[in-house]
Amino acid sequence: MALNPRFAGQKLAAHVSPYTLHTLELYLDYVCPFSKKMFNTVYDSVFPVVKEKYADKVQFIFRQQIQPWHPSSTLVHEAGAAVLQTDPDKFWEFSKALFAKSDEYYDVNVVNETRNATYERLSKLAGSVGVDEKKIYGLLKISDKPDKDGSLNTGNSVTNDVKLMVKANRLTGVHVTPTVLFNGVVEGGISSSFTKEEWEQWLQKNIT
Repeated sequence: MALNPRFAGQKLAAHVSPYTLHTLELYLDYVCPFSKKMFNTVYDSVFPVVKEKYADKVQFIFRQQIQPWHPSSTLVHEAGAAVLQTDPDKFWEFSKALFAKSDEYYDVNVVNETRNATYERLSKLAGSVGVDEKKIYGLLKISDKPDKDGSLNTGNSVTNDVKLMVKANRLTGVHVTPTVLFNGVVEGGISSSFTKEEWEQWLQKNIT
């Protein structure tokens, strides 16, 4: 049966088939230009090929990889986590919209902006793809008041999601973005510069 073109959470949904189901995990950072390049090629050019030729044989998983030397990386990935909480079927579409405007969240464009102001922009971006903007901002907003127990590091409603995300990625040992894992093993032969044709050749060779 054909792959559902939607993403179920971070994973392109696939149906049970008699074939081996291979997994390609894409570790991407929303504010990494090389991640953007890979994402756009996969989203625009590779997925149509997969749905036509490998629908029951391979699944793609988007792994959010925060790169802390870009402070806004945490904020944009928090927005991704908020979309997963609110409307997971929109995650891939939101990611497409965010990568399209990713330079608006680079260091120079956020340095004079408050954290909540950045969250407001990200919430509006989520709203542009049909996700409830108010819900997203409610999950992301940081209070300027101490918590009931006096705590000043209150976090937000996706903080625990981010902790789990970071823990899982650390255990995997991924550092650079983008990084691709094929069936759980780093696939160094796939780069951000891969063209549609190179992806097709790789799939033909490796997906059986």
